[in-house]
Parts: sequence; C-alpha cells; structure tokens
Amino acid sequence: MVAHVDRRGLLTGALAAAAAGVAALPARVFAQASSASPRDIAILDIARREVERAGAVLWRRDIAGIADFAVHSAVPRFHFANLENGTVRSFRVCHGTGSDPEHDGYLNYYSDIEGSNCTSRGAYVTWEWYKGRYGTSIRLGGLDPTNLNALPRAIVMHPAQYATADHVASYGRMGRSNGCFAMDPNDFNEALWNLSGGRLLFADSLGIS
Repeated sequence: MVAHVDRRGLLTGALAAAAAGVAALPARVFAQASSASPRDIAILDIARREVERAGAVLWRRDIAGIADFAVHSAVPRFHFANLENGTVRSFRVCHGTGSDPEHDGYLNYYSDIEGSNCTSRGAYVTWEWYKGRYGTSIRLGGLDPTNLNALPRAIVMHPAQYATADHVASYGRMGRSNGCFAMDPNDFNEALWNLSGGRLLFADSLGIS
C-alpha cells in the first residue's frame, strides 16, 4: 500500500506534541536541553517517545536517529538525538526514488511494498555493520506495520556519492536511493559511531527540521 504524504498541519502537530511531552522528559535531559532551540526540544521529545515505544527490542537507548521527511532533501533532516546530554546533530539523508517520482527533492509517497523503491515510515532497530554494494552499511529491522519488510527489501543505512554536499551544490537536491537511508560518505561515520548496534531510527513526515 502506498501512502500519500499530506504536509498540512505537520509542523503544528509536531510542535504541539513536543510541548505536551516536555514535562515528561527526564530531569537530567530537561536541564541540559533547556537552552536548546524549540526544534531540538521537539526532536528530543520525539526520540524519547519512540525509544519508550520500542521498549526492550532496543539494546541501547542513549542515542536515536530521527529522519524528518517533511522537508526538502537539501535540508539536513536526519537528526542524531542524544538523550543522555540533550543535544541534537543534523545531517542530510536521501529518500527513495518511488517516494519522489518527480525528483524534485520532496518525499511524496511512503510504501513498504517490495520493488516500490519507496521510503517506509515508522520505527526501526539498527543492527550490525556489514560490507555491501556501498561499503560498510548498517542493517535495519522494521518495528511497525508500515516497515516490516525492511529486511527482505534490503532497506539499510549506507553511504553514497549521490548523497554528497557536492551533489546538492550541483543539482539543488540529493540523489535518490531504492528506499535506503543514504548519507554523504563524509558524514556516514556519524551513523556508524552513534547509531548502530541496537539503537532506534524513526522516520516520518514531522515538519520540524
């Protein structure tokens, strides 16, 4: 099933959810994030919520990856949310060709159908490193009904030359993957260091980047 993305109300809804959840943040995280921007507070709150929702399936709960596909691919929209020190670091990430058939840089469709080449929304658990077509990559396991085919579809995190800053400078947008979370090779070590090994990745149209 292919889901069309409706961007209306995304930002309002996300910020309202963040505001409602700020009071529930752990005291240590709240104290360290109190000087953060409203955007970062919203990202941290979504990360905390999704880590709690995933529960015991996660091996590590210190850092979560939040992909906000409501915004253009030229914008840093993949966020490493550190729930221990209340910081957020942001990088660019690609979406799938099937999600953006016009190749205008905006994700318009989600799907978990094999062969769709679409990005899938929902929560993932990051697994081990492996050597693949694009070099060292991170396997992903889908945790929601919207992304349960991540493993048979070979939806992973990997570096790619079509995800570089030079590509964005030349074309005004990133290239497209087959549904994988592709990053600039110069940034991908951030994923290897901070996100692999049983941590959470959550992807949706959030409108907070």
